[in-house]
Amino acid sequence: MNTFRNEKIIVGEGTDYPLNGMITLPENSEGKVPGVVFVHGSGSSNMDEKIFKNTPFKDLAEGLAKRGIASIRYDKRSFVHVKKMIKQGITMKEETIDDAILAAKLLGEHSAVDPDNIFIVGHSMGAMLAPRIDAECGLFKGLILMAGTPYRLEDIMIRQFKQAGNSKSAITRFAGKLEDKIFSKKFDGLYEMSDEEAKNKKFAGGTTLWYFKEAGKKGAADYLLESEKPALIMQGGMDFQVLADVDFAGFKELLKDRKNVEYRYYADLNHLFIKGIYNDIGMAAKEYKVEQRIGDNVYDDIAAFINSKK
Repeated sequence: MNTFRNEKIIVGEGTDYPLNGMITLPENSEGKVPGVVFVHGSGSSNMDEKIFKNTPFKDLAEGLAKRGIASIRYDKRSFVHVKKMIKQGITMKEETIDDAILAAKLLGEHSAVDPDNIFIVGHSMGAMLAPRIDAECGLFKGLILMAGTPYRLEDIMIRQFKQAGNSKSAITRFAGKLEDKIFSKKFDGLYEMSDEEAKNKKFAGGTTLWYFKEAGKKGAADYLLESEKPALIMQGGMDFQVLADVDFAGFKELLKDRKNVEYRYYADLNHLFIKGIYNDIGMAAKEYKVEQRIGDNVYDDIAAFINSKK
């Protein structure tokens, strides 16, 4: 017997960037239910946030629906409209923020969902952006940050280049050291550049330095310190993309005076909140090719946080 049902939707219908999506609802619920909006990590991704054989957002949507919580997920704009976006130039606002706000409004309009009880669930870069998204729309009752960081994106990238340079994999070590040499220096003087200069300086592919500067001028830490919303911050101990002793610890230090922030640490889970295997950024592809599912403890913790805010 199904304990949830899916409804196909389109986020941004009638705009230049329509996105296929899904609202997942608890089956046979009484009254209006809480809801969550999922916000992707970096890179192009479909509505399930599929990474090789793993589908974190699909897992979360179904796991939360079984616990009485609705959700909306959708293809990322850069997954569907990448060619159009590269031509016009993008920031995180066009890539992620605008669509998350549209999704929140769409979920709040659903007859089965309580519009005053919607939360944002950001994963990875989505967790970095979640406080800004809420600041821009004010639609969320609370923030759930999964594998996020209070630091700027370029700082995380430089750190990951250096991690790759120390990987157990010889190929990854070579690539990491090369990327560090080529790309890290591009960020030198980023915040002293004019906006126009940053817009005209290529980083890689279709991305300019403006992508980083626009986001970094006011980052996750700034928005979190301005927010009074309750937050749940979640971290895997086997995460090699954001680090428990740096990023998770950074959140705790930043928000040490806040009483409405909760923390959950999962010693054996990686960046996708599935069982970690290698704990080596150079083995990421091999690790993520192993099909796994998010465990009940993660769903239970998110549901408990949401239900405690009623």
